[in-house]
Amino acid sequence: MPVSPIYRPDPQFPALGREFADPVAAADFPATILRYRNDRAAATVGLETLTDEEWIAHFGRFRPLPGNIDPPLAQRYHGHQFRSYNPDLGDGRGFLFAQMRETGTGRLLDLGTKGSGQTPWSRQGDGRLTLKGGVREVLATAMLEALGVPTSRSFSLVETGEALQRGDEPSPTRSSVLVRLSHSHVRFGTFQRHAYFEARDRVGALVDHVVAAYYPELAGANDRPAALLEAVCAKAARLTASWMAAGFVHGVLNTDNLNITGESFDYGPYRFLPQSDPNFTAAYFDNSGLYSFGRQPEAVFWNLQQLAGCLSLVTESDPLVEALNGFGPAYRRELMAAMLGRLGVAPRGDDEDAALVQASFAAMAEGGERLRWEPFFFDWVCGREDRALAGPRADLYAEADFAEFRRRLATYAPVRPERLSHPYFAQAEPEELLIDEIEAIWADIDQRDDWSAFHAKLARIETARVAYSY
Repeated sequence: MPVSPIYRPDPQFPALGREFADPVAAADFPATILRYRNDRAAATVGLETLTDEEWIAHFGRFRPLPGNIDPPLAQRYHGHQFRSYNPDLGDGRGFLFAQMRETGTGRLLDLGTKGSGQTPWSRQGDGRLTLKGGVREVLATAMLEALGVPTSRSFSLVETGEALQRGDEPSPTRSSVLVRLSHSHVRFGTFQRHAYFEARDRVGALVDHVVAAYYPELAGANDRPAALLEAVCAKAARLTASWMAAGFVHGVLNTDNLNITGESFDYGPYRFLPQSDPNFTAAYFDNSGLYSFGRQPEAVFWNLQQLAGCLSLVTESDPLVEALNGFGPAYRRELMAAMLGRLGVAPRGDDEDAALVQASFAAMAEGGERLRWEPFFFDWVCGREDRALAGPRADLYAEADFAEFRRRLATYAPVRPERLSHPYFAQAEPEELLIDEIEAIWADIDQRDDWSAFHAKLARIETARVAYSY
């Protein structure tokens, strides 16, 4: 059986027409070696029953899935890149391959590619993805999901047998094609393209499509564009807060890298913080620190303003401004919820919760290089001071700099303290995903074709995901 009975194809994006995407074909790769398949994600859309041969046929050779998109579609969009407008964007090395319903929730999900070959939007690029880039994205999405961040899921990684030339890493380097599962691949930049051409009808059609496909609860809104912006602001606030609580730096928060359903996706020069540092940047080319860790909320809000500008073609400005003004309060609420979630304690009220969050950030800052980001939350999960003071950082936590944090945390009740019985919490150290480990995993693959560290890391991250159960 190629697909399971729960597989429910529902290709909706093609109905928007040629102004929104171009039909394309995948590259004919010299090899298709399956390196990773996400059966847990596949089971949510009825594709876990595929054999490896069938998997490669669909996600390495891109034979259409039953009843789904044929041919694939390279989406058209524009975007601000480091706040400079670029009208020459679009899916340059990827396409929308399939859309289907998620079992249990009924959500519409997309399968999109990265590295599947040239499209009309490749801009002299080769349309390929390095194998290292694919490995890094698989690791990023696994870790983010484990930490409770709304994220696309790496669905498949196939090595494709080509030697790629790249200017920013040793070349030639191995190639791959990645498939990601996401709630939506409609970007802020998708709206920007049609606003750029002052195509009010197409902006309106895109609003209607997004509402019907992703926000059906807004179908009866008197002002659909404003209601949509309000909903997207709320999703973006939750996403940004979850990055901040996870100590994650996306690196390239351009308008074409934010989608309308609030999942993090497209991981290039990302980093997880080694320790608290608001000025930490992920991209070596981010010389001004525009997308540094501490400026991510500002960056997301700026991008939301650009989306609002597009929607002003099809509605009045006042309700859009009102929707934008909701981002700040929503972000503060979501940051408190995300931080309390990471600490594993129940909320006590806005004032108390805000004070605890402030004390948490202050304590981590005081810890400096002696305190890594992820171990702080691991040590204090469920607010257990006895656990933290019995661990490897006990002397640090006993210092006066942590007194305010400890005093405030002691007033909070734990959430699901039974989680601490999981063997994961018997470890001295948590799972982290810092750059040196990523480079070491890649070195094993690159130099010896040894994938054992990669798969072992994913297994340990999965253990953490189950243990935290955010």
